[in-house]
Amino acid sequence: MPRPFPPLEAVPLAEQHGQSFVRLVELMQRLRAPDGCAWDREQTLESLRRYVIEEAHEVVDAIDGGDKNELRSELGDLLFQVVFQAEVAREQGDFGPDDVIKAIIDKLVRRHPHLFADEAPADAPVSSADVLERWEKIKARERGNQGLLESVPRGMPALLRAQRVGEKVERVGFDWPDTAGSRAKVAEELGELDEAIAAGDPAAISEELGDTLFALVNLARHVHVDAEAALRATIVKFTTRFAHVEQRVRDQHGGWGEGDNAVSLAQMDVYWNEAKQKK
Repeated sequence: MPRPFPPLEAVPLAEQHGQSFVRLVELMQRLRAPDGCAWDREQTLESLRRYVIEEAHEVVDAIDGGDKNELRSELGDLLFQVVFQAEVAREQGDFGPDDVIKAIIDKLVRRHPHLFADEAPADAPVSSADVLERWEKIKARERGNQGLLESVPRGMPALLRAQRVGEKVERVGFDWPDTAGSRAKVAEELGELDEAIAAGDPAAISEELGDTLFALVNLARHVHVDAEAALRATIVKFTTRFAHVEQRVRDQHGGWGEGDNAVSLAQMDVYWNEAKQKK
């Protein structure tokens, strides 16, 4: 027998303090109840993993697209995944949604002693760089003997993970002192990649290509560029330009064609250059 779930009343922005969060938890528990949704009841922490990743990527897409309504929707989807995981864990007797919130609040307060301690520390940070340095020091104390790089999630996209690894080691001084050193490393790795390609060694090519990509990410960090965002922007640009090529091929040739009737690369380059001019 269906049980209606009363809708939320709109709350003015100035009066929003997260008071509606409890309703999302209530809804999640209703979905997982014995008379709830069969699909929701079947889910596990493991089965939900893909949705956490998917929703996080959709949030990034919404940010890149600049659509605030879409971002609001996608943030809701991501928040639902957090609540979903927490509810599954609560049912298993591990932790619940309130434990999740308590954990992040405790962590943020602990890592901002210059704001929340009884007395401001003598080395209280004055810039964002100081804050990050102090954050890492506090984090290191909390983690004890854990390796510096063990806190970087292995499931991160590779470019993002590489940049986070570089940031971590930079904070303990294991880094090129300037951009020139990082740029020279890129040239060195490209030379080694060329040698591997010339030798025709697939394993060496793979290794040297990885080294080159890692060096490029480090260069991006030195010039204050987000490597992941830069590549995403380039993919969007390429996709947009190729869509123009594809449309021109359909309009002028009726399709890509095959064999001797295939659209030539030279002709596609003409359409590609048209796309570049469109901006």
